Amino acid sequence: MTKTFLHVGCGPLRKESTTPGFNTTEWQELRLDIDQSVAPDIVGTMTDMSGVADASVDAVYSSHNIEHLYAHEVPIALAEFLRVLKPDGFAVITCPDLKSVCALVADDKLTDTAYISGLGPNTPNYILYGFRPSMAQGNLYMAHRSGFTEKVLGGTLSAAGFAMVATMARPAAFDLWAVACKAPRSSDEMHALAAAHFPL
Repeated sequence: MTKTFLHVGCGPLRKESTTPGFNTTEWQELRLDIDQSVAPDIVGTMTDMSGVADASVDAVYSSHNIEHLYAHEVPIALAEFLRVLKPDGFAVITCPDLKSVCALVADDKLTDTAYISGLGPNTPNYILYGFRPSMAQGNLYMAHRSGFTEKVLGGTLSAAGFAMVATMARPAAFDLWAVACKAPRSSDEMHALAAAHFPL
């Protein structure tokens, strides 16, 4: 039986750019984005996904989106994630890791290249505040308005009402990963979800 995952803030990306767990014939992608130019299935925002019915998707995938929200908007977005998930659904969320980024800032490397992304060199400054080259071209959707450490991300998801949360920090990649389940799951089930969706 095919399952559906909602690809929130998909941009131009498709299923093959999500996770190994979602990039299978078992999963069908439903794309949602604020930007009509990327041809999403549904136009909407993380804080208003009214185009998605209650309890209608098996999973939500959100890659580098929640940092674009103001801090007070994050619980609203996570409430939307919970609303659209089926009772046994889960969310996979990835975002920048401020702890590893700030280590570079503390070493006075604010504008040094941290890594090369698909869009080009990425600096701690860009990771903290948004990808400046895109913003300079008018794409202010790229601005960052909040941020997370592993502890804060896990705590935020739990406070939002997710029953089970597993997190991972990748300091070398300057990112965080979380899988958050709407209903309780066993430790083995959480490990299996993390193995399927977290990068190696």
